[in-house]
Amino acid sequence: ILYWMNRDQRVQDNWALLFAQEIALKNQAPLYVIFDVNSSLQQSTLRHTEFMLKGLENIDRDLMKLNIEFVVLTGESKTSVTNFISSYSVGAMVTDFSPLRPHQELRKHIASKISIPMYEVDAHNIVPCWVTSSKLEYSAYTFRPKIHSQLHEFLEEFPKVQSHPFSNNKDRSKNNWKTIRSSLSVNTNVGEVDWLLPGEHNAHKMFEKFLEKRLNNYNEARNNPNVSGQSNLSPYLHFGHISAQRIALEIQKFSKNSFSSDSFLEELIVRKELSDNFCFYQPYYDSFNGFPTWAKETLNKHRNDSRMYRYSLEQFECAQTHDDLWNASQLEMVRKGKMHGYLRMYWAKKILEWSNSPEEALQIAIHLNDKYELDGCNPNGYTGIAWSIGGVHDRAWGERNIFGKIRYMSYEGCKRKFDINSYIQQNL
Repeated sequence: ILYWMNRDQRVQDNWALLFAQEIALKNQAPLYVIFDVNSSLQQSTLRHTEFMLKGLENIDRDLMKLNIEFVVLTGESKTSVTNFISSYSVGAMVTDFSPLRPHQELRKHIASKISIPMYEVDAHNIVPCWVTSSKLEYSAYTFRPKIHSQLHEFLEEFPKVQSHPFSNNKDRSKNNWKTIRSSLSVNTNVGEVDWLLPGEHNAHKMFEKFLEKRLNNYNEARNNPNVSGQSNLSPYLHFGHISAQRIALEIQKFSKNSFSSDSFLEELIVRKELSDNFCFYQPYYDSFNGFPTWAKETLNKHRNDSRMYRYSLEQFECAQTHDDLWNASQLEMVRKGKMHGYLRMYWAKKILEWSNSPEEALQIAIHLNDKYELDGCNPNGYTGIAWSIGGVHDRAWGERNIFGKIRYMSYEGCKRKFDINSYIQQNL
């Protein structure tokens, strides 16, 4: 029995792996886990590649202790998975879920080439994406009651993955991590970060620190980048090193500040899973065509408005704008691989204001986000940018130049929220 791991790169608290082991135990069959690096890594920078590979090395060690063989595939994605199925006489395959177009297209291709049962398990969301809603939701307002009504059924404790009693009766093949690394073409210009350690065990350590030291300040910190209260879990959630369901379960047990806990769980559950809904049901999640009708109309109306500033991709990337707050945000992302959530909204909206068109702004924001953010190429990123530039999950606001009725954010508004000079001094 095979588990094709992709989005959820962890051993424990993984419904897809648990389901694959359940099938294997019923059939008294060996259990394999494969990981196809070429289909799982959309940004081949040193930052993203090493964060992923070091996490996979931990998975390799943990699965070995459980008598489950882990094989990393480096060939062409469309053939490497099917070749493995054929070579190992696989009887059934389980894979995890991603709403993003490349993953969905590859899964459909693989399914069309095999004759064995193939199961897709949403191990990333608490409530499976297609269960929460069967359609594209307009906003958090329409989505929230749907997911809250189903949490009682799905927000439950995980069983443990157990030591697997059935072996393949062959010598265990070992992954050659040096060979795996040499097989990948990596952009070394975007270097690793040193403040965040990858892998399932480090994800849980970071979460424990958040519970003990920062959760109670979360409600204040969510809109103030100078306050230490963010969870720093988004990269771990993106790579699947930790389960959102595990986080929610522990916060419910631990919380001392219900207001902060409620704010964090709103982001973790409602907003995060709404992003999956958007990318799953909106095929144009990364283009102008994916914006709601009212937003496209207002942006088209203001398409030719005069702009005081216009910047190229290179100027944006090098933080060469007139705005020191925007430049500091960009540099924080370039250096740390993570920008504060409040400033990510400001950052994207200013790209709209200083670009030639909303299409160009969207392209630039996605390119920079995916290149530098450790949680790039993620439904949260695509949805957040679409919210900032294209009004997705938002409503129409007062009309103004360039933005039309898209929600506006300003330098002066940020000044009223937090000490921008302190933030700028830390990052410029």
